[in-house]
Amino acid sequence: MVKQKNMRGRRVTRKKRKLRKGVLITLIIIGLALVSVVGYGSYLYVKANNAVSDSYEDDGREGSDLRDFEVDPNIDNVSILIIGVDENEHRDNAETSRSDTLMLATFNREEGSVKLVSIPRDTLLYVPEVGREDKITHAHAYGGPKATIETVENLMDIPVDYYVRVNFHAFVDVVDAIGGIDIDVPYELTESDSMDKRDAIHLLAGEQTVDGEEALAFARTRKLDNDIERGKRQMEVVNAVADKAASLSSVFQFDDLIAAVGNNMNTNMTFNEMMTFIKYATGGLDIEDMTLEGSDYQPGSTYYWLLDEPALEETKRLLQDHLEISGSSAEGVEGSQEEESYEDPNAEEPAEEGTYEEEGDPYQEEEPYQEEQPGESYEEEPYQEEQDPYQEEVPQEEVPQEETDEYGNPL
Repeated sequence: MVKQKNMRGRRVTRKKRKLRKGVLITLIIIGLALVSVVGYGSYLYVKANNAVSDSYEDDGREGSDLRDFEVDPNIDNVSILIIGVDENEHRDNAETSRSDTLMLATFNREEGSVKLVSIPRDTLLYVPEVGREDKITHAHAYGGPKATIETVENLMDIPVDYYVRVNFHAFVDVVDAIGGIDIDVPYELTESDSMDKRDAIHLLAGEQTVDGEEALAFARTRKLDNDIERGKRQMEVVNAVADKAASLSSVFQFDDLIAAVGNNMNTNMTFNEMMTFIKYATGGLDIEDMTLEGSDYQPGSTYYWLLDEPALEETKRLLQDHLEISGSSAEGVEGSQEEESYEDPNAEEPAEEGTYEEEGDPYQEEEPYQEEQPGESYEEEPYQEEQDPYQEEVPQEEVPQEETDEYGNPL
């Protein structure tokens, strides 16, 4: 009887020991998993810090001239100018690239909201860097982010606190890093890829998931519509990328995402400043898209987008209210559009505002960009630079060169 009790006791003891071993092994696995996650999270944090630090550049400003204090994105409503430049290895135009995409975003911390305004690349306005009117796309070629920021501030009458500049490759790599995005293609299209290979991308109409090159083609094309519709497509892509990035299912995707951005981005934001904007993503993105209204304008051989002044004033008021600032009186800024404007004495008689001239393609600005023809290589058919019609008036300035596709549309 006693022996049976002892045997029972040993069995219970063994069971308890086995149970304790199982619990211990489980805790060790959980602990190792936590250490791995924390370790990988720390790795990502360090990598992101290094990527942003490497991308940092001084824009030559000590804050915006339209601010009388130094902003802190932790407590202040601020603005960011997103500059997408037409730079790639094939064009070799890092120093003279133009802004293919311009979006001005304002952030309201209390509301956790964002207003995103697309500025058409062909918008005719005053460029302080050269002291005359020109397309806003040329501002970046004249003086980089600083000249572009000054032009946008002069136009919108609000401070531009930060900027982020990315090239074609960043666009492609980011979309690929998050596994593609879902978009609605409005019509069948063929476009060049990020290295300007002609008709390399073919998309059918309809909702679909696209990779980086396809997303870039979707955002750049305007063969069958105009710059305004292209701006709307670009905002659709930005929203799709933001939504996808905010809901990434795998933490390992952030590694590729950081690498994609870091290699192809420049900004005047520090890493700590950039991290403050995570609140807008984690709180649920509330983005309102806006576009600058206007009409087609072609006084001579060059096409422009002429802004609608009443609509512009309303947009400015909305952005000022969102930043919770009053108008900074653009008329007091040296070189405003009211004080000085540029008129080309050699230009043809202007057509009625808001209308096309009957003859000629409104997008036919210069000779088409010489792209690869069947059976030829890029080395045999180099990029042909054309002179901008304004160069006669300002020989001291290097005027940006326009590129057009086979239809005569600016790229």
